Amino acid sequence: MKKLFIALLITVLLAFSLPLAGASATDDLIWEPSDEGMGQSYISAIVIDPQSTTTLYAGTRGDGVFKSINGGENWSAINNGLTVLSVFALAIDPQTHTTLYAGTIGGGVFKSTDGGENWSAINSGLNTLQITTITIDPQTPSTLYAGTSSQGIFKSENSGETWRIINNGLTSKAISSLAIDPQTPSTLYAGSDGGGGVFKSTNGGDSWIKIGLIYNKIYCLAIDPQTPSTLYAGTRGNGVSKSTDAGETWIRLDGMRATRVYALAIDPQIHTTLYAGTSQSGVEMSTDAGEIWRAVNAGLTSLKIRSLAIDLQNPARLYAGTEDGFLFRSQRATNLYMPLILK
Repeated sequence: MKKLFIALLITVLLAFSLPLAGASATDDLIWEPSDEGMGQSYISAIVIDPQSTTTLYAGTRGDGVFKSINGGENWSAINNGLTVLSVFALAIDPQTHTTLYAGTIGGGVFKSTDGGENWSAINSGLNTLQITTITIDPQTPSTLYAGTSSQGIFKSENSGETWRIINNGLTSKAISSLAIDPQTPSTLYAGSDGGGGVFKSTNGGDSWIKIGLIYNKIYCLAIDPQTPSTLYAGTRGNGVSKSTDAGETWIRLDGMRATRVYALAIDPQIHTTLYAGTSQSGVEMSTDAGEIWRAVNAGLTSLKIRSLAIDLQNPARLYAGTEDGFLFRSQRATNLYMPLILK
């Protein structure tokens, strides 16, 4: 009832906020609730099926994994086989979209080959069950990387059947984020939650070097899909930092209202358009590669954003998960505007 009331309230507010006939529209986003059927747990991960973008998965810290097959209209829990329901990370095989991986705190890595209907643990070779992030080689999906809360990074080259540790050069073992170069997958970046900054590997994780943002806590990393030498890092205390030379140098992007950034998303079609999920000011948006930011929060009832996902086929559609259990989806404000009939 509470979520239904909020949805109705937002609808009324949006109706009164529509511009007058003849007014110019903006490219801002309008958000609406998209969590029917979900619980109230911290939403830590959202992933979208790249082949069928109306199919989504959300990982929560307490209620396991949820799935929607209608673009977020409603959700159902898909926890059969999950022995731990604190899910920090989700990843979809880019070639076989019914294969998913879930990283949990306390249960290690779980795998599903049937779109999340059933899960099984795949922890052979892991010396910890505290998994914070997972990424998949886009060209060779049998190669996976898993970051952990205290034991560094593990790699599997057989779809998770076995894992080996790959910590050579890591000076911080608290890994909060991983990003893989989509054009050269042997190049990876790791963000540390332990104040170690960003690390880079150019040989598939066999060795790592520290490349910057030392003493920063890195919550998320994003690579420009069109220009992979351009990276963005969401930090604790310093907002978003950017590198245009594959991590050799970094600059802090001023102009954000928030200083703590938990999630980043890049428009796959217009790569200078970015979104940042923050702990203080909801979702912030930049259309010039991070030079200028503005809040795009119309319709949000919580500004504590912890996860973001963008529809690769329709970049105006984003999903935002919050720490207090709300999930929202967006569309362009221009799609909602309609002229008022004045009498």
